[in-house]
Amino acid sequence: MPMIRQISPSAIYMGLLAAFVGYSASFAIVLAGLTSMGATEAQAATGLFFATLGMGWGSIWLAASTRMPAAVAWSTPGAAFLAATAALPGGFAEAVGAMIGCAVLILLTGLVPALGRVVAAIPKPIANALLAGVLFNLCLAPALALGSIPLLVLPVMVAWLGGLMWNRLAAMPLAVLAFGVVMALGVDMSGSGVDPEMPWLPDFAPVTPVFTLSSMVSIALPLFLVTMAGQNIPGFAVLELNGYAVERRPLIRKTGIVSLVISAFGAVPVNMSAITAAMMAGEDAGRDPANRYWAAITSGVAYLLLALAAAVVATLASLAPVALITAVAGLALIPAFVASASAAFGEQSQLEAPALTFLIVASGMELFAVSGAFWGVVVGSAIWAAKALAR
Repeated sequence: MPMIRQISPSAIYMGLLAAFVGYSASFAIVLAGLTSMGATEAQAATGLFFATLGMGWGSIWLAASTRMPAAVAWSTPGAAFLAATAALPGGFAEAVGAMIGCAVLILLTGLVPALGRVVAAIPKPIANALLAGVLFNLCLAPALALGSIPLLVLPVMVAWLGGLMWNRLAAMPLAVLAFGVVMALGVDMSGSGVDPEMPWLPDFAPVTPVFTLSSMVSIALPLFLVTMAGQNIPGFAVLELNGYAVERRPLIRKTGIVSLVISAFGAVPVNMSAITAAMMAGEDAGRDPANRYWAAITSGVAYLLLALAAAVVATLASLAPVALITAVAGLALIPAFVASASAAFGEQSQLEAPALTFLIVASGMELFAVSGAFWGVVVGSAIWAAKALAR
């Protein structure tokens, strides 16, 4: 078959490496987000399973249909937003309803051009300030953990630093390996109930979603915005910078469909990959750009296999001190925080609007039962428009 003959060893290698980096760098963030929303261990494992499955299906589907390395990732900024947000009154069921609402918004963006234009009309510094505010509190976690459990978190931070000095893509995989060593040597797991012969697949814990207006405004809309600003837009830019002609709406539609399917099981939405896509769209994935889509397909197959480990990963993570898990998640988000904060304050004539957006979002405030993520965008956009009008 012509497609099979286009496979190259470099594409397979980069696809496998991208899947390992993508999963190890952010699975702790996904688990922290689901747990913060009130998910039980079984529900968090189910959500992790379907989120990983969504990455796999999406990467294979998009890459095969476009013949581009259009890889899919779960919404790491979205999971970070959930981790930094207080649980809803309706518990995890209400959070699942909000994640379904977010998936519908992603799908509608791919179907209705006007909605895409509305999202694009939000000033980029405001969108980046929203993302920086969402990530801020979780990025404090490594420092807080260093003060409370230094002997556990210091080896993880040293491994992370060693990875940065070697290759920044190795930072989080080495940190996760150090986390495993710390768990084995420094955490008492006797009496934890861990069965060496436990099944790899989770005990699926379906949730009947609850839909409320407040959760749509407080969770679904900000989750949609950080997913678009933090992942989809950079993901498209990576493909375009590597010479691929990208039709955005069809790709958004496909990620919206996948997100809608998996969100019903408590999974965070999926979107275009940015960091791992850069690995698979460059020359390391093959000399011929037309054949690099096999790297994305390979990563999708790897994600499908990694999904089988969801129960084991969730169980081991549940045994770790919460501060240690959030520290690992925070380390993974530092590059995204630095990038978003830098972009937020890049326009010297418009510093107040992104500053207010960042501060309101990072504060964790609520007004009329609506989270600060929404109000930060409203206030920041209003200030931005007022200053632009005054000029």
